[in-house]
Amino acid sequence: MKKLFLDTNIILDLLANRMPFYTEAAELFSLADKKEIKLSISSLCLADTHYILSKQNHDLEVRKILRKFKVLVNVLPLDDKIEDLALNSEFRDFEDAIQYYTAIENDQDILITRNQQDFRDSKIPVMTAGEFIKSIE
Repeated sequence: MKKLFLDTNIILDLLANRMPFYTEAAELFSLADKKEIKLSISSLCLADTHYILSKQNHDLEVRKILRKFKVLVNVLPLDDKIEDLALNSEFRDFEDAIQYYTAIENDQDILITRNQQDFRDSKIPVMTAGEFIKSIE
């Protein structure tokens, strides 16, 4: 079973119903629900998603959404090694560095994002949700 690490933008596409990206994100989560793939996110991603969604929704509603969402993903820890790797990396965006090293340190097969250019020197494949879906059809 493929282990996919999701960048925050993919989660927001799904939970904030961001068109036209929602459909591909929803398809990924459907595959996870059917146990065809395993989805993981970083603990930072969960916090960032809560923060962003709370700007548009009441906190209690956001927590309800995230509790349902969390059933479909594995939340990977953010530890000292990942922080050190991110701080000492060549990434221009610190959050991207944390995401990348969380995926690497947890042996993820593919990083799924809409911002592929942010991960151009990746040691694992980086794909959009749509590219991944097409690759398995």
